[in-house]
Amino acid sequence: MFDIRILKPDEIVIAGRFDASQVDIARAVLNQLTGSAIVDMKNLQYVSSAGLGILLAAEKRLNEGGHKLRLANMNSHLRDIFQMSRLDTVFEIVDTA
Repeated sequence: MFDIRILKPDEIVIAGRFDASQVDIARAVLNQLTGSAIVDMKNLQYVSSAGLGILLAAEKRLNEGGHKLRLANMNSHLRDIFQMSRLDTVFEIVDTA
């Protein structure tokens, strides 16, 4: 199961399994962002390369306007994925808990 929602204009929550079947839903939500935002990944269990691509596209679009996505509360598995793919050099990864 996958869930993504905007809690505040600058706060998004993603939970479940973010794979290719969820790309359209995630893109629609992330495209609503107009400024910097934090993405809480506390309950995200899995992200595929398609999910990474959607996050990267959102970061690129926001960055062109001087904004950014901060990714928060990743589990160790997700953090490893971001480090191995070197996406930890693209995104600001924080722990807010």
